[in-house]
Amino acid sequence: MNQETVARDLLSRAGIEINGHNPWDIQVHDKAVYARVFASGSLGLGEAYMDGWFTCERLDEFFARVVGARLSEKLPLSMNLALLVARSKLQNRQTRRRARRVAEVHYDLPVEVFEATFDSRLTGSCGYWKEARTLDEAQDGKLDLICRKLGLRAGQHILDIGCGWGAFIGFAAERYGAQCIGVTVSEEQVAYARRRYAGLAAEFRLQDYRDVADAPFDHIASMGMFEHVGPKNYRAYFEGARRLVREDGLFLLHTIWSNEPSPLDPWIDRYIFPNGVLPTVGQIGTAVHGLFVVEDVHNFGADYDKTLMAWNAKFQSNRTDIAALMNKKGQDGGRFCRMWEYYLLGCAGSFRSREISVGQFVLSPRGVPGGYQSVR
Repeated sequence: MNQETVARDLLSRAGIEINGHNPWDIQVHDKAVYARVFASGSLGLGEAYMDGWFTCERLDEFFARVVGARLSEKLPLSMNLALLVARSKLQNRQTRRRARRVAEVHYDLPVEVFEATFDSRLTGSCGYWKEARTLDEAQDGKLDLICRKLGLRAGQHILDIGCGWGAFIGFAAERYGAQCIGVTVSEEQVAYARRRYAGLAAEFRLQDYRDVADAPFDHIASMGMFEHVGPKNYRAYFEGARRLVREDGLFLLHTIWSNEPSPLDPWIDRYIFPNGVLPTVGQIGTAVHGLFVVEDVHNFGADYDKTLMAWNAKFQSNRTDIAALMNKKGQDGGRFCRMWEYYLLGCAGSFRSREISVGQFVLSPRGVPGGYQSVR
């Protein structure tokens, strides 16, 4: 049986037809794609899309079906995946030195890429769509939800671990009168946040979370950063947070998680989030033993599907400009844009399949007297 026949049979299990008429069917433009995927797995699939070897009208729906049917388990183990798994077992892939790699590949991209994709605050994590109709409303809703969960009050000192482009810090300082410190390993993020929020009670540092020495903070928040910590560092991460937060304070952790120990993805690891890995709820629970009381867990994973689709819609409206920008930067602008949409739509499909989720943990050092009142 040749590779094309095997591929057709495999995809049919997810309701996908090669060169079919449904929007989630792939259209193959170079038959070398089959050998590339069977040799290199997800890395080969992603690179084939970036190179234009196949297209798909609804890549998000393609991935929702592929992930939901667990087709990756039916492919032979590729060499690049085997090596990635081995390195993750033998090495700490998220040391201080290696932590900078994700900034170099992703977060230090030209800010125009993120302005063309994200909301007006450049909030690079899931929005909260409970009462929102637009991307900006969803992200402001998420930031306000975090402030309300923390019971944030004017004058309180807040630490944002992995502050990104400063969205939460700017919001907390502007709307709640908080005094904030944010740390990130991205030089571009620090430079942007310092420019945008100059004049507020907000300090932005190029600093690894393990090197924060200020203490104590009234509250700590972290959004979309824990995915870069890695299992070998989970305990140290929470020990650091425990050391930095007041006895009567709260720590809000906003993170993606996987239903089971996360399979590493060589394409994501190479092109989007080097050294990233998704935790499970169980891993988080184990890592906080004896350090924090888990006061609240809030899963709103379906909202990330909606957020990613909104990001992609905005990106597509700016695609021509981004391609031109990346061409000027010496990259192949068309290939970069195919990479970016593959990332956005592939992730949207993964959340739609419900194999991964996103949500928030509210943690207290010793338990809230009388119990924590959940906020939604």
